[in-house]
Amino acid sequence: MLGLLGLGAARGLSQSAGLPKRPNILVIYTDDHSYRTISAYPEAYPWVRTPAIDGLARQGVRFTAAYNGAWCMPSRATLLTGHHQFGVQSMRMEGPYPGSTYDPQKCPFWPKVFRSNGYFTAQIGKWHTGTDTGYGRDWDFQLVWNRPKYTETSANYYYDQPITYHGGKTEVLKRYSTDQYTDWAVDLIRGNGRDTRKPWYMWLCYGAVHGPYTPAERHRNEYAGVDFDTPADIFPPRPGKPEWAQRVNHWQRDRDGRPSAGGRSLNAWVRQYHQGVFGLDEGVKRLMDALKETGQRENTLVIFTSDQGLAFGQHGFLGTKIAAYDANVRSPLIFSMPGQVPEGRVCSAPVAGVDLVPTMFRWAGIELPWEMHGHDLTPLLRDPSADWPYPAMLVATGQKFGSDTDVIPEGKDAFHADVPWYVMVRDKRYKYVRPLIHDLEELYDLQEDPEELDNLAVKSRHQSTLKRMRAAAIAELRRTKAGFVDRMPTVRQVGT
Repeated sequence: MLGLLGLGAARGLSQSAGLPKRPNILVIYTDDHSYRTISAYPEAYPWVRTPAIDGLARQGVRFTAAYNGAWCMPSRATLLTGHHQFGVQSMRMEGPYPGSTYDPQKCPFWPKVFRSNGYFTAQIGKWHTGTDTGYGRDWDFQLVWNRPKYTETSANYYYDQPITYHGGKTEVLKRYSTDQYTDWAVDLIRGNGRDTRKPWYMWLCYGAVHGPYTPAERHRNEYAGVDFDTPADIFPPRPGKPEWAQRVNHWQRDRDGRPSAGGRSLNAWVRQYHQGVFGLDEGVKRLMDALKETGQRENTLVIFTSDQGLAFGQHGFLGTKIAAYDANVRSPLIFSMPGQVPEGRVCSAPVAGVDLVPTMFRWAGIELPWEMHGHDLTPLLRDPSADWPYPAMLVATGQKFGSDTDVIPEGKDAFHADVPWYVMVRDKRYKYVRPLIHDLEELYDLQEDPEELDNLAVKSRHQSTLKRMRAAAIAELRRTKAGFVDRMPTVRQVGT
């Protein structure tokens, strides 16, 4: 369990560890953005091109196993609170989707603590955690697309977004959102609109590359003629998988037997999805150029990540997150700060979204304001090969948060987009998934089976590993005080 540091102690710790005093922190947060779309990741298709994001990886530490959340809203709630979804109190869905609300007294967001400790805080782009965006309380600067408030425009990821300026006027943005968000962020980096005497924290929340996966006009002809192998388990049956996973069937076969959906081929879907990443990569280049030109690159911790990934064909899914498979929820994660973070290194330790928050507090030298669920990643940012004793946990409880998850629902209410509630725990080699319905557990050896096709939980020779990982999941739930830990449904045994 993380202890709380006093402010003076935290600053002394930062100095003794060689951390910079009061660094700026830039979190570049993309949407539904799989690690497979970034050419720095070996799992990317060979034709993928992301030179700017790759450059960030060359200048920092790239994590191979990052799990920030199961879908857009809980991922963001985690990054604002430092808590898993079941620990985000008072957050709830309300009204038409994605309407939501929360009580800021019961669910405080930590950027206000940075503000009270001398940081200038800014948020640009997509907002998806309650109609109250926190301007003036959590944020000094905010240009935001408030999806929970303007629910009728919730699909306008690329054009025609109602943007609210600093808690005041709201105007419809006609420009391609990825480009406009970058412009605003670059302008702020250059000092326009902020107190230049203060260090700053910026959370830049792109809407790309969320559906409808609209690329900028200039990128619509990219990746012409690309090809790739069809995922092995795009169609059922999927031997050894739980019953719920057998029912996932989002694709049909066309006249030639190839997968298609909505009248479009798998190839066309994947190509368009990847085209949308070009705008993000260009944005990263412009952000890094602005930091260099203003002399701030060496004193800015840059974190590049996404809310979660997205599956296209893997395990039968079509543009779907939520499920515990890497294809669905694994995020890219890169930390970069020249002179402070090693360059060109890869870290295979599994990490979670809850770990990002205590890490940023450590680097800012600020006391943790409340008990958080994650672990400070600074030891891995010093030595990416360091022993890391902690598993990464991801808990998916549909559209329920906080104490509303204490009692696990039954039947269809225990599902979200074809996927049941679950607890996932990952160590360096194995991934364990416990469904919160009466169905089979899943266990994968990600060293031998990175595509998660062979469920070891149904094989007798792997029962000791299964028991160890099951116990690790329960221990982590208890450590983080999950209210449902003693109410989980029994798991189904093979043949029952």
